[in-house]
Amino acid sequence: MAQNPLPGTRMPGYAPTVVAGCFAVLLAQVAYSLPGALNGTFQQEFATTGSQLTWITAAFAIPMVVLELTTGVIGDLFGRRRLLQSGAVLTVIGSLICALAGTVQAMWAGMVVAGLGAAILYPISLAMIAAVAPDEEGRAKAIALWAGFLSIGAAVSPLLGGAFAEGGSWRGAYGVVIGAAIVSFLITFKATDSSAPEGRKLDIPGQATLALGLIALLFAATQGSETGFADPKIIAACVAGVVLLAAFIVIELRTEVPLLNLRLFANRAYAIVAIATVIGMFAFLAICYSMSIWLGAIQHQSALKIGVLFVFIQGPALLLVPVVSHLIRNVAPRWVLTGGFALIAVAGIWCSTFDVADLDWVRFIAPMAIMGVGFALTVGSITAVAINTVPVRLAGMASATTNLLRDLGFALGPVLIAALAIGKANDGLLTGLGGAIGASGLQAPYTDIAGGIAHSGGAMAINAMPVVPGAGPDAAPVPMPQQLTELAFTSLGDAYSTAFLVAGLCAAAAGALTLVGLFGRHGRHVQTDSGSVSSPLEGDGNASHSLVGK
Repeated sequence: MAQNPLPGTRMPGYAPTVVAGCFAVLLAQVAYSLPGALNGTFQQEFATTGSQLTWITAAFAIPMVVLELTTGVIGDLFGRRRLLQSGAVLTVIGSLICALAGTVQAMWAGMVVAGLGAAILYPISLAMIAAVAPDEEGRAKAIALWAGFLSIGAAVSPLLGGAFAEGGSWRGAYGVVIGAAIVSFLITFKATDSSAPEGRKLDIPGQATLALGLIALLFAATQGSETGFADPKIIAACVAGVVLLAAFIVIELRTEVPLLNLRLFANRAYAIVAIATVIGMFAFLAICYSMSIWLGAIQHQSALKIGVLFVFIQGPALLLVPVVSHLIRNVAPRWVLTGGFALIAVAGIWCSTFDVADLDWVRFIAPMAIMGVGFALTVGSITAVAINTVPVRLAGMASATTNLLRDLGFALGPVLIAALAIGKANDGLLTGLGGAIGASGLQAPYTDIAGGIAHSGGAMAINAMPVVPGAGPDAAPVPMPQQLTELAFTSLGDAYSTAFLVAGLCAAAAGALTLVGLFGRHGRHVQTDSGSVSSPLEGDGNASHSLVGK
C-alpha cells in the first residue's frame, strides 16, 4: 500500500498511477456523456416521452451519486487498484446492455450498471492520484491533469456518439466504450495500490438513508414533470426523500466514523464552496442538457452537430490545464470560482435569447465555448481545494466528497431543468390544444387519438410523431396536423428558453456566493473527529502556501 511520500519525492509507480487514474476518469466521463448527442436519436428510436428521455441520463447519475462516498470508504479500507478495475468491468457490462437495448427500459438498465461503475471510477481514480503525489504542488498539477482528462471524455463522447449516429448506428459508440473499459482494466495493473484504513469503516445506515433519500427526491423531480407534482406518489416520494436525508444527517452527526464528516461544513468557507459547487455544476449540466434537447429532440438536428458543440464546451478544459494548474497554486479560489461561474452564467443567459425557429446551430458555438472556459476554471479549482484541505490519509473521503458534490449538481441538472421545461411545455401544449385540433380539420376518431397522445406523451411526443395512428390495426394513419406540430414545437422552444435562463441565473448565484461569501477570509483550521483540517478556501492573496495537506 502507498505510504505518504516525502515532499518533492515521487513514489515508485507514480507515472503509471497517474496514467491509470486519468484514463479511468476519462472512461467514466465518456460513458456518462454519451447520451449528450444522442438524446434526439433516443427520442425517435424509442418513441420516448419527455420524462422517459430524462431517465436515460438520470439512470446513470443516480447510482453514481449515491454510492461515491461508500466506494471511497471501500477503497480506503481494502485497497483502490482492484476496486478501480471492478469499475471498468461494470462499465463493460452496462455498455453492452446499452448497445443491445431494444427498448428504453433496457437502456435504463444498462445506464444503471454503467453508473455503478462510474461511482467507483470517479472517486477512486482521484484518490489513487492524490495518494502518490509527492507534495501539494505535485498534487495540484496531477489533479489539474485529472480534471483535463475528465473534460476530454466529456468532449470526445458526444462527438463519438454523433459520428456513429450519423453513420447509421449509435450502438457502435457503446462498443468503443467497451473497448476503452478493457484498456482501463489492463493498464491499472501497473498502478500503485493505496489505501487509508485508519479511522475508516463502512457506515451502512448512513449509506442507506443517503441513497434512498436522493433516489426518492430525484424520482419525484423527474416523474413529477409528467404526472404532475400533486400526484400522491410524487408527494410521498418528496416526503420520504426529506425524511430520509434528515435521518442521514442525524446518523452522520452521531456515528463514530461517519460516511461524510458533516462537521467540515461548520467552516463557513468550506460550506459556501460546497453549496456553490452543487448550484454551479447544476447550472453547467442544465445548459448542456438543454442544448442537446433543443437541437436534437426539438429541432431534430444531426447528432454530429451536437457532438461538435460539446468539443467547444470541453475543449477549453484540456487546453487550459497548465493555466488552471497555475491558478490553483497561485490565486485564491474565490477569484477563480467566481470568474468561472460568471462565464457559465453568461452562456446560459445568452442561449435563452435564441429563437427555436432559427435552425442555425453554429450560433451555439460562442456561448458553449465561453461556458467551457468557465467549467475549466471551476471544476479544477473545486477538486484541488477539496483534496488539499485534508491530510493524505483522508484523501479517500475528500475525493469521494468532492465528486459527490460535483456529481450531485450534474445529476440535478438534467432532472430539475427537464422537470421545469417539460412541465412548462406540456402546459403550453394543453392550453392551446383545443384550438389547434379545431383548426386542423381532424375528424373523429383521430381528434381523440391526437388529444390522447398530447395528454399522455406531452409536447415531446407530438413534436416527434409524423402521423396520428389509426384507431385499429386496419385503420390508416393520417399526417400529424401542422397546427399541432407547430404548437408543440413552439411550446418546447419557449420552455427551454426559460430553462437556459434559469440555469444561467443559478450560475450567477453560485458566482455571487463565492464572491461575497469568501471575501476577507483567512486560512483557519476546522476541528473534526479526525483532527484539524486546514482550509485553503479562504484568503484573497496567494493561495499556494495554504494548500498544505497535513
